[in-house]
Amino acid sequence: MMATHILTILALFMGLNALAFLVYFLDKQAARSRRRRISERTLLTLALIGGSLGAVCAQRLLRHKTQKEPFRTLLKAILVFHATAVIVLSAAAGYIFLELPLLD
Repeated sequence: MMATHILTILALFMGLNALAFLVYFLDKQAARSRRRRISERTLLTLALIGGSLGAVCAQRLLRHKTQKEPFRTLLKAILVFHATAVIVLSAAAGYIFLELPLLD
């Protein structure tokens, strides 16, 4: 039962990141052909709701919005937030055992 939940969450995560990558790709294509662009708010929102890995991969692979500030910094902050949340939630669920010596 737990494995089914994990697989469902993983599939949703992969789908959301694929969607984020696709939207960044479409925005890059629109920029190249001087068409209407996708707003930075939309791009960052996709990253924030779980597509941060897809967004960062698209940014790097497509060389899209790599110099644009504060966009670049906000995207990095979202990625760090997600990484921290995954570690904390995994530890809380017992998947990661953090054994840090406090005062040895």
